[in-house]
Amino acid sequence: MYHLLALYLISCVVPLSLAQDFNLPFKAVNLGNWLVTEGWMKPSLYDGIPNNDLLDGTQVQFKSTKLQKYIAAENGGGSGSVVVVNRDSASGWETFRLWRIDESSFNLRVFNKQFVGLPNQDQGTGLIAVSDSPGNTETFRIVRNDGDQNRVRIQASNGLFLQATSETQLTADYGGSGWEDDNPSVFIMTILSDKTLRGEYQITNGYGPDKAPQVLQDHWNSYITEDDFRFLRSNGLNAVRIPVGWWIAKDPTPPKPFVGGSLQALDNAFTWAQNNGLKVIVDLHAVEGSQNANDHSATRDGSQEWGDSNIQDTVAVIDFLASRYANHPALAAVELMNEPMAPGVNLDSLKNYYKAGYEAVRKHTSSAYVILSNRLGPADAKELLSFAGGLDRVAIDVHFYSLYSDMFNSFSVQQNVDFIYNQRASDLDAVTTSNGPLTFVGEWVAEWAINGASIQDYQRFAKAQIDVYGRATFGWAYWAYKCQYDHWGLRWMIENNYIKLN
Repeated sequence: MYHLLALYLISCVVPLSLAQDFNLPFKAVNLGNWLVTEGWMKPSLYDGIPNNDLLDGTQVQFKSTKLQKYIAAENGGGSGSVVVVNRDSASGWETFRLWRIDESSFNLRVFNKQFVGLPNQDQGTGLIAVSDSPGNTETFRIVRNDGDQNRVRIQASNGLFLQATSETQLTADYGGSGWEDDNPSVFIMTILSDKTLRGEYQITNGYGPDKAPQVLQDHWNSYITEDDFRFLRSNGLNAVRIPVGWWIAKDPTPPKPFVGGSLQALDNAFTWAQNNGLKVIVDLHAVEGSQNANDHSATRDGSQEWGDSNIQDTVAVIDFLASRYANHPALAAVELMNEPMAPGVNLDSLKNYYKAGYEAVRKHTSSAYVILSNRLGPADAKELLSFAGGLDRVAIDVHFYSLYSDMFNSFSVQQNVDFIYNQRASDLDAVTTSNGPLTFVGEWVAEWAINGASIQDYQRFAKAQIDVYGRATFGWAYWAYKCQYDHWGLRWMIENNYIKLN
């Protein structure tokens, strides 16, 4: 019996010693929309941008008023693709993603990721969609009618306007003017409003190099301050998860359109955390190339392009962050990537990156945890467990939302609560092992698809999640601290008695 007791005590010592390092598990909050912009959380940030409905990644379609047909890139673009005006309805090949050059000039990216261009400026020949990289001949000015902003004319780099005189070819050779329906240079522009992006790329490139630095600096200075860290500490939180973008490693002069200054804000956060007894989880939320095509990955146009060719540069960002903060007493963990999306990010590439990123952190610190985010999309929740089992002081990050699936739309209050206690508890158990990586519910929110719920309903829903996610061995982090939608803001939820942590 003594030997069994001794073995039991020994088995408890290792995880307990790890827990004592950082007072695990963490009760944390995400400082979302601070150093990586998410426009849905504070839309007013974009209000000062001219033509702010035509930002990078906006998807548009053009219909000729004369022919009553849509412009299309044949075969979706690529070798031999010409631009025609012969479609009765619009879908993928008839949709163009904007790359904004200035407030009225754009490149038009087609379905297969080539760009519409003018092959011969002198001849005014028909447009094609074959170029993989845009230049002057792939740049167009969209002129909007003052009385109807969706009535447009499109000027090519040769100074002439596009015209639809034939269904088989769109040409850039119209020198006239006018806005009448039978004018071949007039088009109705449809903006696909449900596919717009509002991220870091859109705000910086939208304001441009003259205005973006001040807009972002004002936002960083005011959105999160040391007062917020004091609030968190006094209300039962002990850590913050801070999303950052890859460009922070290039501060103070990151590649355009990104602007410098976020590094100083992150430095401030570490100081504020230390002053108030909080720990910091640095989360690489946006990686170059985009790991999930969402605006919070700072994608330019909604394309998911991160892959093997990006690994070295992404590891360099981790190395930069680890070397800068390794010896800071507030550092708890470095998260190597937020929400990689399957199948676009394949598992082998992700493991290769995670191994290299882990080693980059370990070059500088043996005590900070390394967090590995599970893939979103069609992926096995357990797919990283054996891989992570061979690493020291790591945690698996899973994100649990009772949203983004039709299944939740029909749930009652009780069904939502039961789902947490049953299914989410099971989901968490599935990635929790006795001798493997720790578990981290890195994002969750007390919001759902129910309208008109009472404060008591919300309290029950929040309590259920705190009860279940409190079992995560590394802890949890609420999304987010502040948001225009009240229930997404933990500060509002605490101040209004929806959530109580003390």
